[in-house]
Amino acid sequence: MASGPARDPEPLSRIKPPEGGRATTRMAELDRVLGGGIVRGSVVLVGGDPGIGKSTLLLQAAARLGGTTLYISAEESPEQIKVRAERLGILTDSILVLAEISLENILEDAARTGPDAIIVDSIQTIYTEEISSAPGSVGQVRDCAAKLMHFAKGTGIPVFIVGHVTKEGMIAGPRVLEHIVDTVLYFEGQRSHSFRILRTVKNRFGSTNEIGVFEMTDAGLSEVENPSELFLAERPLKVSGSVVAASMEGTRPVLVEMQALVTPSTFSVPRRSSLGIDFQRVNLILAVLEKVAGVHLAATDVFLNVVGGLKLEEPALDLAVAASVVSSLRERPLAPDMFVFGEIGLSGEIRAVNHAEARIKEAAKIGLRQAVIPGINLERLRGLKIPGLRITGVKNVHEALEALSI
Repeated sequence: MASGPARDPEPLSRIKPPEGGRATTRMAELDRVLGGGIVRGSVVLVGGDPGIGKSTLLLQAAARLGGTTLYISAEESPEQIKVRAERLGILTDSILVLAEISLENILEDAARTGPDAIIVDSIQTIYTEEISSAPGSVGQVRDCAAKLMHFAKGTGIPVFIVGHVTKEGMIAGPRVLEHIVDTVLYFEGQRSHSFRILRTVKNRFGSTNEIGVFEMTDAGLSEVENPSELFLAERPLKVSGSVVAASMEGTRPVLVEMQALVTPSTFSVPRRSSLGIDFQRVNLILAVLEKVAGVHLAATDVFLNVVGGLKLEEPALDLAVAASVVSSLRERPLAPDMFVFGEIGLSGEIRAVNHAEARIKEAAKIGLRQAVIPGINLERLRGLKIPGLRITGVKNVHEALEALSI
């Protein structure tokens, strides 16, 4: 926080909100995860694996932001950034590129040019002369981030900080930056997939767990306006083990394909593997199926995958996990226009989940016509009328498997 003269305490009702509102980046997916746009004087940390597309995203955002953006390049030369900009089709004089690693020089140039936004790429290579340790060390990273926060709050200029994720999955080694900045965005994705997920982990000015979906192309990152259609575009029909799950990512409903492969095990201890969903949660659901539903899985290997590289955590996916596993085990495909959601308790009951109406409307919008959901959610949606959509409410795992005809 910027230092200054001491202030007297003020009643909350008399404090005026910040002036100017939010500045839009003209990238709907980025604005979504930011909570509606960039707040004046905010500091945003964008983390992710090296090469995932952080610099590309921020360069595209700088070109659309309007006003002047000071791009601090501490890793690449201005010529390298020029080559990337040409590949992205960015030809503008509103982006000022400065190749500098000294924080003192960066702040001096920022104060002199007075930009509308600052991008620091990356925090690991910036150093301050007040600390003798090498760039990238915990002390340097923490002190440089704190000084950038001080500058942003004092001038009202928003600052974007790029932070690489280490092998341990942490930004700049220990997670020393997340409590300093206002907003933390993680850029996720697999090199083998073209999709990139921008996820809000922390946001002092909006909701968390929002996601923005992008596709990496030769011309840069393109926004995916309807991720549900994209994630289900290559879904095989009438194949056992494939289930459409209705998930919520922040305020956005997303339809994804859950795939399971259940095969007889040749090992004394059967293998269990999951991609995109919590492994411990999967083990819990398998135990419920074995104990409560009488589904014998002790001698089988079970593999689960959320198609598209998404990482999902909410318990509303429990019913999709159970349905895909049983479907694969019994070789009984689900109806192609079926989708499910619901949390499974340890006694096999199907519990209600939030945002049921939003999930159902999203599924109906892309043409799905059958749903199996928690019975309590169905009772709360008595007034919901969607032509052609048949919804079945279930109270436990037995009813769910019967409704799914598996």
